[in-house]
Amino acid sequence: MDRPARPPATPAQALSAMDHLIAAHLIGQQELARRLGLNVTDLTCFGFVLEAGEDLLTAGDLAARAHVTTGAVTGILNRLERAGYVTRRPDPADRRRVRVAAVPDAVARVGAEYACHYENLTALFAEYSPTELGILTDWFTRGTALAHASLERLNDKED
Repeated sequence: MDRPARPPATPAQALSAMDHLIAAHLIGQQELARRLGLNVTDLTCFGFVLEAGEDLLTAGDLAARAHVTTGAVTGILNRLERAGYVTRRPDPADRRRVRVAAVPDAVARVGAEYACHYENLTALFAEYSPTELGILTDWFTRGTALAHASLERLNDKED
């Protein structure tokens, strides 16, 4: 497959493009959450539950991933459970803890909302070579680590 030449860019241009992407995705997440009857934080937490799959998260795991307190995650889980997105199951190894499982109907509902967007992203990624995809994946991974580190610094300043 012939791949189009990619024009060079400066770090400032890349940063600006990234800012526009993040803004578009934030607005999109808000709209998807609204359509699903959730807020963005609850939708994000449901995403973490989905990502975990059969390796069910504890409430503490979810709090750590979402960078919220265990008290806040209790409220998130209460809302997700009331809305039919998750169920809580006792942890077989420690009955004091609960594990969070996605409700299959909710998985299907969320999947249907994201399907077109993910199909479009998959088609976009298909326009890149494996080497370019490796660079993008590396950048996303390292950028995510930087974002988490920045969030930790912000949280430390609040204490």
